[in-house]
Amino acid sequence: MLPSVIDRNSPLSEGINPVSKGTAMSSSVHESVHIGSGTQHGEFCVFGENVRIGNSCVIGHHVVVHPGTVVGDDVRIDDHAILGKTPMRSPVIAIPQGENLPALKIASRALVGTGATLYRGSIIGMDCLIADYASVREESTIGEYTIIGRGTVIENRVNVGRRCKVETGVFISAYSTIGDDCFIAPQVSATNDNFLGRTEERKKHFKGITIQNGGRIGANAILLPGLTVETDGVAAAGAVVTRNIPARKIVAGIPAKPLRDVPPEQLLQNQ
Repeated sequence: MLPSVIDRNSPLSEGINPVSKGTAMSSSVHESVHIGSGTQHGEFCVFGENVRIGNSCVIGHHVVVHPGTVVGDDVRIDDHAILGKTPMRSPVIAIPQGENLPALKIASRALVGTGATLYRGSIIGMDCLIADYASVREESTIGEYTIIGRGTVIENRVNVGRRCKVETGVFISAYSTIGDDCFIAPQVSATNDNFLGRTEERKKHFKGITIQNGGRIGANAILLPGLTVETDGVAAAGAVVTRNIPARKIVAGIPAKPLRDVPPEQLLQNQ
């Protein structure tokens, strides 16, 4: 709800800096919004109550920024992105949804692609790239310099570390943890429910996957709930991972089995 807006063609409220003429005439901006110096936005944008946007940002057309969202300096947000969305509720959703979620925070120099949706309670680190149509659900954290690929889904309560590459079309289930310097190839799926949605007992055992620092997952691999990929562990393309992957080991196949050691020149410590 936007109970009070300002007309960008009239004198601006204190604390809100002007944007380029002709780019904001059709936008709805709550009177409490702060927009930093040099920031520009396109047409048909909506900025909710107490939104804070830093200096020198570039915001496209039809962007919706929900109440309380905080955006750092030099951030680029492309057309039709949605920032700070509140999750929908349903009585049949098994994972409890957070109450009174804090505002979405996006650090400086982040890039948010066309149609991306970022939820309340999440934190996007400096120099991150959230690509077109990606989704980062509530209470998740994306570390600095990490790339989240086009159409990728990061579910709720997921932590992704620094300098990771999570490629196109990846699904990371709720309650997962990904360390620093990890690589996840396109179309990887990580799961968190061994009961496949049956019986109330499943709600006691939800657990996502854990990928420790330097872990790498090949294209189209599937990781079963609760598994750990230890430091520098590798799942080959198409693997179905049913057991933990030991440190510095490559596994392959259905079900995945040890194949060989990771070559020394590929180890994270040697990069």
